[in-house]
Amino acid sequence: MDAKSKWSGLNADRLDRITDHLERNYIAPGKIPGCQVAVMRRGQLAYARSFGLRDRERGTAWSDDTIVRIYSMTKPIVSVALMTLFEQGRFKLDDPVHRFAPEWKKHRVWVSGEGADMVTEAPARPVSFRDVLSHTGGLTYGSLLSQLSGLPIEHPVDKAYDAVGVRRGEETLDEFMAKLAEVPLRYQPGERWQYSLATDVCGALVERVSGVPLDQYLREAVFEPLGMVDTAFHVPADKAHRFAANYMRMPDKSLRLADDPQKSPYLKDPVFKSGGGGLAGTMADYLRFTEMLRRGGELDGRRILGPRTLELMTKNHLKGGADLTKMAIGSFSETDNAGIGFGLGFAMTIDQVATGGLSSADYYWGGAASTIFWADPKEELSVVFLTQLMPSATFDFRGQLKTLIYSAIED
Repeated sequence: MDAKSKWSGLNADRLDRITDHLERNYIAPGKIPGCQVAVMRRGQLAYARSFGLRDRERGTAWSDDTIVRIYSMTKPIVSVALMTLFEQGRFKLDDPVHRFAPEWKKHRVWVSGEGADMVTEAPARPVSFRDVLSHTGGLTYGSLLSQLSGLPIEHPVDKAYDAVGVRRGEETLDEFMAKLAEVPLRYQPGERWQYSLATDVCGALVERVSGVPLDQYLREAVFEPLGMVDTAFHVPADKAHRFAANYMRMPDKSLRLADDPQKSPYLKDPVFKSGGGGLAGTMADYLRFTEMLRRGGELDGRRILGPRTLELMTKNHLKGGADLTKMAIGSFSETDNAGIGFGLGFAMTIDQVATGGLSSADYYWGGAASTIFWADPKEELSVVFLTQLMPSATFDFRGQLKTLIYSAIED
């Protein structure tokens, strides 16, 4: 090994199998136009590579500063932002959301039926901050689930979301919160786990607790301290030339352009700032965020969170310490379920044998366009993978990269 590899404890030849794997299995056969990978260990950049094209239609290469839609990788950022307010003593985890959103006092819980015949009951307790941070509050993704998964809207609660117009579109966060107050909870708070609009609620709570707009709070509390210069809810005109195209894999395995970077809605500042999926950014930015997490909340002398806060966030908050196989409703999310717990903004490995993987202490999340990241304090690893392919369940990039990377560790 060379000096750098000795310092990182990673076998450089083994790590370079990432290059062959991605080029041979994905880039050459055209399964994805392009992608980008970065691996850090012990604060050292051990592997960084960009592959293929960021815009197939225009033949533009994927450069290291390419801007991508990170979709649900927005969630960990917004969860961290909300927890900075927790550290300021603004709320406790088990405080009810209705402390800052009084309209939520009228929530009911679905029991049976639908529409005019729906039967509901009172919640055993109010939805709490802990619930929305961990997707255990009884919220769902409503009709958005159908758009992202291609599955029909079947559950009465999801249909209720559609009926009141929960869209994450041309509405303010206050209007969004008011609409959610009108729909029943899918289950009693804390009793199950369902991937949902909960982190959009976290974004609204950032605004209500802090008293400043979500984008401003993210910029001041996270982006500027970490030097995340390209992460925002829209791509400004002077950076649009770096914006990647987004593709959808069709049933015949072909790729269809899903969002043209020259015509994208991301080119305009949106009315609705989605804390659950609205950000775009670069590899350099998200790698700094991931490394801050891995280091216990600090990077380059700038502390975002205290280490004990981050330790709390990355514990399993599911009832009874169960994994997602026992708690999850539905199969739509950005993680497998076996051996996986969920904390305050992150999924994490709680049973390595059950996952069948090489990592035992990582926490992570992904996005709808197949982006992924994870931090592993035990192995001192920070990893980010970016591409633009929907849906995210098409290929197991996370599992494949974990095997390639962890098998390269030699100490």
